Amino acid sequence: MLGGVNLMLFESADTAATLPRTDRRARHLLGVLRRQVGGEFDAGVVNGPRGKGTLIAVRSDEIDLELAWSTPTPPLDPVTLLVGLPRPQTARDILREATALGVGALHFFSPEKGEASYARSSLWTSGEWRRLLVSGAEQAFDTRLPEVTHGRGLAEIVAQLPAHGSRIAFDNYESPRPLSATTVTAPVILAFGPERGWSAGERGLLRAKAFDFAHLGTRVLRSETAVIAAVSLVKTRLGLL
Repeated sequence: MLGGVNLMLFESADTAATLPRTDRRARHLLGVLRRQVGGEFDAGVVNGPRGKGTLIAVRSDEIDLELAWSTPTPPLDPVTLLVGLPRPQTARDILREATALGVGALHFFSPEKGEASYARSSLWTSGEWRRLLVSGAEQAFDTRLPEVTHGRGLAEIVAQLPAHGSRIAFDNYESPRPLSATTVTAPVILAFGPERGWSAGERGLLRAKAFDFAHLGTRVLRSETAVIAAVSLVKTRLGLL
């Protein structure tokens, strides 16, 4: 398992590209991969096929690439995350790692016990959140990005979820069983409360909408750790790992 850019992603399916030397992909290609003219690298189109790139020319301020697309990619895993909007650094970790794990959607809801300022972070206003998705996909050698929303209420999101499959909410305080003892069938919805915990109203809403409550053991985990652990366990149960 490698770190960093294992698949270089591009926004369009053009077969040629010119990148400034300051572009992160150009820096990686020349400085990390140490490709010279004629050298190949793995490439892909965001939400499109994979293929190969070739370094055609290197100039003082930019590089030229030739791109060839060949391998289509399958759909993302049938796993959706509902996450009480956390502090920005936690959200960054979840965005990147959940994308690397292949989840289909991430919905960061505004929790009743949440901090309103988190939704106004530059993470969400500057487009940084999408760059983190690209980073996660490049790490995973995949082209697909999950659907992402933030700032809506929990009730609105739950009302739009598919009616079939498994719905699981994680709660260290009111969960009767561990995730390992919970039935899991696709598609799977996993709900994680905010850092200050679920409110009574949110627990009532989840129960009314057929969510099973589960926990990940006796240890209290950071939100980003809980997401990684839960998604990994669920993918294993679904035969996806």
